[in-house]
Amino acid sequence: MAFLLNKTSIASHFRSHSQNTVDALSHTRRAYHIELGAREKALLAEDPALKRFKSHKKSVNAVKRMGDVLTLVVVAGCCFEIYVKAVMREEARKKARAAGGSA
Repeated sequence: MAFLLNKTSIASHFRSHSQNTVDALSHTRRAYHIELGAREKALLAEDPALKRFKSHKKSVNAVKRMGDVLTLVVVAGCCFEIYVKAVMREEARKKARAAGGSA
């Protein structure tokens, strides 16, 4: 009998726990629509003292473009090296077959 009582209390515990998590999830979803406080607004405001450290858009775009070009060059070089190795290996196999077949 005591086992059955424990079993029902465990089941009720899981039910109440799952209801608590549903309430917590709905609460966090609603939290996104709350207006920002004064501190958050102050943190998000533009600071004139930091303005000289910000990157300029044109220079950032140029650096990104240079990075993209360098990435493409490296990838193309790797592909070319793989192709050259494959061609050389195939030629070596053909020579080995020709040398092995004539001997």
